[in-house]
Amino acid sequence: MQNNTCTIKAVTEPVLLGEGPHWSHHHHALFFVSIFDKTIHKYDPKTDKHTRAKMDDMPGFIIPIAGTLDRFAVGLKRRVVEVQWAGGDGGATVVRTVAELDKHEPDNRINDAKADPRGRLFVGTMGHEYEPGKFHLKKGSLYRVDGPSSVHRVVDGIDISNGLCWDEAARAFYYADSFEYAIRRYDYDVETGDISNPRLVFKYADHGLEGIVDGMTIDTDGNLWVANFDGSKVLKIDPRKGELLEKINTPALQTTSATWGGEALDELYVTSACLNRGAEQLPPAGSTFRITGLRAKGHRNHCVKFN
Repeated sequence: MQNNTCTIKAVTEPVLLGEGPHWSHHHHALFFVSIFDKTIHKYDPKTDKHTRAKMDDMPGFIIPIAGTLDRFAVGLKRRVVEVQWAGGDGGATVVRTVAELDKHEPDNRINDAKADPRGRLFVGTMGHEYEPGKFHLKKGSLYRVDGPSSVHRVVDGIDISNGLCWDEAARAFYYADSFEYAIRRYDYDVETGDISNPRLVFKYADHGLEGIVDGMTIDTDGNLWVANFDGSKVLKIDPRKGELLEKINTPALQTTSATWGGEALDELYVTSACLNRGAEQLPPAGSTFRITGLRAKGHRNHCVKFN
């Protein structure tokens, strides 16, 4: 079950809490955030250059906006904003606020987001972390943000929103509430963006897994690649059968998310964190890693299309 044929390499400098990796085929580059550093990041594999820009609050995600090369949807604390950024060090500007989420829970923050196959933005939130590793529970939600005047709360009562990926052919949406220690499947209507009929399709306890479910991506075979936070692993899962197919060890205990990248979409980029939650996390913890030789490939990530 353990994959011993792949190669893993740290390609960026460590950050405190790397999250939300997004490979953009328009930029031929990887974008991600470091939440507690309040920074957005770009990694260009052709030049091996890692650049960043400071924001005025904690970014939960960064996704390019369709039809542009310098505009991005970014989650800042509870706001979804449009940011103008040329991709170099510094120089990022908030152009407008598209939506403010969880107004009823002002201490909440955005934790993960992705655009669906039609460019609708699905954004998850979480409760306040009042001590390292301790959170206000059941305070988060999942939203679909179609534009400034079209915000829909589609799931509530969430501890920590994570995951988010689609299998359009199977009409499936996958999502994780991390403290559920499981992966949910929803029926997905690509025409409307509606999700329904949630059920658990994979439980950590059934497979003797430790740690929690963090970010995930999907390959062209319909298998999930799930970051196992506090588990030093990426897990390959068949969500249709509830089977654990492979474990890929990573050099970071706090593995946070994954996305397919590279020109052939056969390289897995994995973000991580180096949070001291009772034990110091030494480099390369906090780096973004590139894993090759996995014998799988992904789909293109989608840009955001605001109405």
